[in-house]
Amino acid sequence: MCLAVPMQVLELKENTAVVDMGGTRKAVRLDAIDRPPTVGDYVIVHAGFAIHCIDEEEAKITLQYFEEIFADETSR
Repeated sequence: MCLAVPMQVLELKENTAVVDMGGTRKAVRLDAIDRPPTVGDYVIVHAGFAIHCIDEEEAKITLQYFEEIFADETSR
């Protein structure tokens, strides 16, 4: 299963960004994104590429869903 996740942009350098989700940091490529992000923006990341900028409220709602799903998984 493939999953795209919202991550917050921490750093930008040339055509890459360092992004974070819950303390997990990753360098991702910006070759396929819909518009150039700025530091603090949220982007959807899939397979090492940021593919879409997403507004902060939508990102936080999605991240809350992930927390609920994984909390259910760990409680079994």
